[in-house]
Amino acid sequence: MGKYIDLNASNFDISKEGVALVDFWAPWCGPCRMIAPVIEELAEEFEGKAKICKVNTDEEQDIAIQFGIRSIPTILFFKDGEMVDQMVGASSKQVLADKLNSLL
Repeated sequence: MGKYIDLNASNFDISKEGVALVDFWAPWCGPCRMIAPVIEELAEEFEGKAKICKVNTDEEQDIAIQFGIRSIPTILFFKDGEMVDQMVGASSKQVLADKLNSLL
């Protein structure tokens, strides 16, 4: 069973190879809670193909500042270590899956 990766200051490393989705969220954020099951499903479906990660912006403010996160949920897409796209607000599973597939 795939599982998303909780990123923090000590393990934040978007590898130089491959595709990653990083969900910036917070426990008090309603839309973040709404898409949480979608992120978990994507982690299972893309296991071995793409990294699915989450960053709690309450606990990891430095990372949020580094990427200029102003509203949550914000989802960043990385390919080979470069940020290639971002989505702000809750998106459907299909939209996120299509974006990941387009980067693979």
